[in-house]
Amino acid sequence: MVMRQPHTLEGKTRTSSVPLYHLSRQQWLKPPLEVVFSFFERPENLAEITPPELGFELLTPSPVPMHLGALIDYRIRLSGIPVRWTTYIAAYDPPYSFVDVQLRGPYSFWYHVHRFEPMNGGTLVIDDVLYLLPFGHMGRLLHRLWVKRQLRYIFDYRQRRLAALFNFTP
Repeated sequence: MVMRQPHTLEGKTRTSSVPLYHLSRQQWLKPPLEVVFSFFERPENLAEITPPELGFELLTPSPVPMHLGALIDYRIRLSGIPVRWTTYIAAYDPPYSFVDVQLRGPYSFWYHVHRFEPMNGGTLVIDDVLYLLPFGHMGRLLHRLWVKRQLRYIFDYRQRRLAALFNFTP
């Protein structure tokens, strides 16, 4: 998605293409809303639903209390390079939603809305991510060649792990 919007650069306003990308996913899980939300609101569980090759490491000491304004530090590996990531919990409405915003990390902008809705005796998990990449035209090229595919892979992996964790039949 490319959005055209005015922006200010050194006091001058001009219009340009701003590549605001959007990733959206939905997944139904068997457990009730409260159980699913409880899993997602614990950053300690992110390692379980992140591809192992990303080497996800939670840097904030456990247990991490989730609340409006919480700051959470991680480290991941992108193509083997360690990258520090800090998120800010910008909205928190248990057990229905929360929003994490990247303060430090690989994106120029990252805004991830996590929503949870009761559905058919289970829970519908909805992820909407808006993001921008740095590096101008090079960022657009990186998105086409690698980032878009990598994010899809990460969220596909996550959906498979969540299904294995929650949709099993005992």
